[in-house]
Amino acid sequence: MLHKVTVIRRAAYENLKFYQDICEIRRFIYKITERFRKTHPKLVSQMRDASRSAKQNIREGYKRGTVGEFIHSIKISQGSLEELSGDCEDCRDDKLISEEEFNKLAALFQSASYMSTRYLESLYKMERDETWKVPGHTRRK
Repeated sequence: MLHKVTVIRRAAYENLKFYQDICEIRRFIYKITERFRKTHPKLVSQMRDASRSAKQNIREGYKRGTVGEFIHSIKISQGSLEELSGDCEDCRDDKLISEEEFNKLAALFQSASYMSTRYLESLYKMERDETWKVPGHTRRK
């Protein structure tokens, strides 16, 4: 008896280094905020929401299918990461996270910021050159 195997194709954005960094940030934020979720519930909620937003905006913008929407979603994601970065600085200053945890997050934020900014530059070029391909669609001539 043969079983049918379903192959799930990864979306192109999942291969982007900055998206992978954002996914790692989200996982790490959930892990470290677990320690102070009862003493600082609003802060934990805001940090988790910002980390989730950074990831989900990339997914949503890509799926909308236009280069303009994707660019916009990456910028929103960058804003969420900047907010989260500030929260992490506060957590370090308030001794809620260790210097080691802060440094790991700071390196991820720096990488995600740098790589997403470079990617935005390439998207702007694709927009100018009209070479963006709508995800899941073939271009008609």
